[in-house]
Parts: sequence; C-alpha cells; structure tokens
Amino acid sequence: MPKNIQFVYCLLKRLGFLLFLYSFCRLLFFWFNHSYFSDLTFGQLFPLFFFGIRFDVSVIILSNCVFLLLFLIPFAFREKNGYRLFLKWLFIIMNSLAMLANCIDFAYFRFTLKRTTADVFNFFGGKKGGDLQRLLPLFLKDYWYVFILWAILTFLVYYIYKKTEKNIRLEWNAKQYINQIILYCLSIGIFLIGYRGGLQLKPITTVNAVEYTSVKYIPLVVNTPFTILKTLDVVGIEPKIYFANEKELALLYSPYHKGKTQPFKKLNVFVIALESFSKEYVGGLNARKIGYTPFLDSLMKESFTCTNAFSDGKKSIEGIPAIVASIPTWSDEPYIFSQYGSNQINSMASLLKKQGYYSAFFHGGDNGTMGFDVFTAFAGYDNYYGRTEYNNGKDYDGNWGIWDEEFLQYTANTINTKPQPFFATLFTLTSHHPYHIPDKYKDKFKDGPLEIEKSIGYTDFALRRFFETAKKMPWYNNTLFVLSADHTGVSEDIYYSNRIGNYSIPIIYYLPNSNLKRFDSTTTQHIDIMPSVLDYLNYPQPYFAFGTSVFDSSADHFALNINNEVYQFIQNNYSMQFDGDKAIDLFEYKKDSLLKNDLFAKKITVRKQMETKAKAIIQSYQQGLINNKMK
Repeated sequence: MPKNIQFVYCLLKRLGFLLFLYSFCRLLFFWFNHSYFSDLTFGQLFPLFFFGIRFDVSVIILSNCVFLLLFLIPFAFREKNGYRLFLKWLFIIMNSLAMLANCIDFAYFRFTLKRTTADVFNFFGGKKGGDLQRLLPLFLKDYWYVFILWAILTFLVYYIYKKTEKNIRLEWNAKQYINQIILYCLSIGIFLIGYRGGLQLKPITTVNAVEYTSVKYIPLVVNTPFTILKTLDVVGIEPKIYFANEKELALLYSPYHKGKTQPFKKLNVFVIALESFSKEYVGGLNARKIGYTPFLDSLMKESFTCTNAFSDGKKSIEGIPAIVASIPTWSDEPYIFSQYGSNQINSMASLLKKQGYYSAFFHGGDNGTMGFDVFTAFAGYDNYYGRTEYNNGKDYDGNWGIWDEEFLQYTANTINTKPQPFFATLFTLTSHHPYHIPDKYKDKFKDGPLEIEKSIGYTDFALRRFFETAKKMPWYNNTLFVLSADHTGVSEDIYYSNRIGNYSIPIIYYLPNSNLKRFDSTTTQHIDIMPSVLDYLNYPQPYFAFGTSVFDSSADHFALNINNEVYQFIQNNYSMQFDGDKAIDLFEYKKDSLLKNDLFAKKITVRKQMETKAKAIIQSYQQGLINNKMK
C-alpha cells in the first residue's frame, strides 16, 4: 500500500473506531435508561442506532476538526515527532471529553429526559465554581460506575491510537505537495458534508432526529457531545413570524391582561414550590397507585386542586420563573441564563408591591445556587433567605442545604415577623437527588420502587409540621397558599414516563375556611399560577403574563412545553407535537393515555386549530423576549 494511502488508512481506522465507541455508548445509554424506553422492541431499536450514525459522524468531525485539519495539513513539518505527539494527545483528550459527556447522561438523563445541552455550563457557573464544587463529589460518590466506564473508554481511545501509529515518512517533492494539497481540499469537503449531516440546506440539529422517530426516542438517535456542541453558540432566539398582522396575532393569543374592577382582596399569598413532586407520587391524584403524600392528600380535599396540571420544564431553574413570574422556558436555554434574563419583567413580587405587599423568597440551599438570589432580586422580592441567613450548620443535609423540616419552620417563624400583606415563596429541597433524609426518620416513611419516594414522604411530613405551626400565627387565615411541584422527578410508571405523564404535576390553591375547594380538570400549567392568583385577588392593574387564570372559565386554557427542540401543545384533551413549522402528531391523551392512536390524519380540523394557536403563542413569546416587552 502506498505510504500516502497508509497515512489516510490510519486516520480512517481511528475515526471508524470512534464510530464504534459512540454506538457502544448509545447501547449503554439505552441499558442504563431502559425503563424509559421499555416499550421499544429490538426491531424498533436497531434502526434508531443505525440512524444515529449520522449524528455520530457529525459530532466526531466537529469535535476533532482541529485534529483533522492539523493531521492532514499539506506540509512536511507534520512528520516531526513533537508535532505527532501533540496530535496524539489532542485526539485522546478531545475524544475522552466526548466520552465523558456521553457517560454523564447514563445517569443524568433520568432527571431531565433529554440529552444534556450547553446550558449545563451555566448551571455550574457562578461564585467560586457555583454548584459544581458541591455536586461533583456527590455525583462521583453515587455514580462511580460512570467514571469507571469513562476511564475504560478513554483507555480504548488511547489504545486504538497507539495501535494505528505508523512511522510513515513521505518524500516531500513538488508532486507530493500537490497530491497532499488536493487530498487536503477533498478531505475538507468530505468533512463539511459529514459535519452537516448531508447535502441539505442547513446542518443537522437535534430536531432532525424526528425524521426517524418520535420525540420520545430522540435521545437514542442523538448523542450528548452532539447536543452540547450544537447548543454552545445558542445566543438568542431565531424568531418565527407566523402572522405578519399584529391584530390577527392578538386575536389568537395575547399575554397582556387587563386589571379587574371588583374590589381588591388584600390576602397574603404564600407559594410553595415542592422539589420534584411529580403527580405520580401523590396518592390523592392517583386512584390506583400507592401515594407518599398523606398530608398533601388531606390538604387537597380542602383546596382547589388542579388534576390536569403540567410543568413548563424539567429543571428547577425553569420552574421558578414560570411559577412566580409566568415566564416559561420555551427555547433551548433556561430563561434565567439566557441573553433575555435581564429583560424588564413583572412578577407576583413586583406587581403586589404596588398594592403595599412585602415579599420574600425562601430556599434552604447555598445562596447563589442556580442564580435564584439574583433572579429574585431582579423580580422585585424585598428579601432572599437562604442557607447563609439560616446560619445553623447542624441542620445542613451535607449536599444541597438545610433539611426541609427545619427550614420550613424557620420560614414560618421568619414570615411571622414581617408586615402584612405579604407575598412569600418557599422552595423545598430535600426531595432532590440524592434523596437523603435525616437519620432519625430512616424508618418512618414508606419505601417505594424509587429512591425518591421516601424523601417525598419526608418533605410531605415537613409540610404538615409547617402548616401546624402556621395555623397558630395571625396571618394564616388570611393567606392564599399555592402549592406546586417545580418539575417532575424520576419515574417507574409507563404512563408517567411518556410525554404527558412526565410533565404532570400537582397545582393546589388553598385558602383556609373558604369555599375554594374542588377537584378541577381544567388544563393548566406553571405559568398560569401568577395570573390565577392575581385574578382571584381582583388585581386592579394591567400586567404581562404568558399564562391564563385557571379561575377564568372564558379563557382558552392550554399547556406548552419543549423538549429536544420539539414543542408539546396540550389543549382540550388533545396533545400535539409541533416542530416549529408544522404539527407532527396528535393524540387524544385522556382516552389514549399511552399515546397509541395517532389522530394526525383523522382529526384534521382539531390539528389545524391547535397548530394555529401554538404558532400564535410561540410568536408572542419570542417577540416578548426579543423586544424586551414582558412588562
């Protein structure tokens, strides 16, 4: 074999072996997350692995682009020993990092139900390394096997490079230079096609995976290095203009809410965001399932309980802005960390301040975690109370912050010293991974098939104690309580693992000694909490909110979320997926809870109506963010 052919052959063997490792990682990813994909047969799984090669090729070229260009550069100095050593370690390091990204999602996927994207770097940012320095040791401890697998994969990358090293020395005459320049140019052309995923107009992105499968299985087609690298340069929304006529758009959907003329009710408002409290865990919302929330079940019987409620995201950092400011994350990056995070906004804190309310945000975690302290200050809260303000290390859980029982008592006692009326927000934390509970309660709460369920029982107990304390305080009977999950947690149920169930949450409105009590099936979501509260209080001034009031029977209720770059739009018992241009399926989810019967071709009128509505909402959302008009 000619030397210049041997040179290329070595490169192709290395790239081919990387393709094999990516497929092997995909197999491991499937194995670790098999419960989520349990409905797939081998006949359905194999094509997904095959189509995944397109995305693997793209990211292998993208992550190795510097190596490839330097390896093939048509100059004689590329044969120097020092240069070759540099290329060797560049190849090993870059591909070791890619393997690490794939390995992390073996464990992390179960929490987000999507491949990790570049916004993870924002989560680990902040003061002194932000949450990274605390969470990395925890991740190492609980998921040690992930790092062992990473070490093995890194060794394999090193081994294959070593095995394919050849001491090839070319004769660098004029003809050789010409040949190498031609090879270099041809290679660049081939690499560009591979990176783009073909000859189509735009390079492939995550959403291209829907060409081969449904949204649920996109994580099996793509890979984590692909989703991270493809979102590194996501700096803003590329606006969609579905309706050129602003009046037509406003008739279909408007985020502007008018003030009410009835007398304003000066109730205190206490919002409690419950970490990872999926509807799945709440016995009172699941007639045929074991529940882990006896107190919440009892409270729901005395409350306005939403039985058809959905989260707007899969992360706390997406849930909190949606709950307190009616700002969802309907894009690739959480609102707080996006370039629009400094937009002028209104929240319940800033709006109620106009009515003389004091406001405070309580979260027992480290001050600064997930940027909540900055966001709440920006949203108009008067005070933020975190682990620093709590100032008692003996109640630290060793991972996230202060145990829920102690911090909820602290919250009740602190707000009792503040003036009325007040708007308070409390965000729990113990039911977050690693789901530890205090040793004194290790045998008190019910076990379930998942680790989280015992910690759900503990937080439910902490809630009971909080309400027992609050009932003795003078502000209690004049307070509207709102309880909601910040997002869903891990699941072991086939329904709660599908795209409807894995966004299903409890939303509860409780006013002591009132007529505000019934189980209500209206479609609602996180961003409806703010307009619902303001509607119930008869808030007198206009305001901006992407949601609608659950108490307004004339409103066009809906839920919208996004995962893997595909929207899910829920309205009138139907669930439709929308890729940004067109609907791609339609299910009547209340009758067909496992989403087996696609009505895309049968319910054309319903599909078109929902598609039009979804377009109006998405365009209004994007314009609000881009034009800084959310107030």
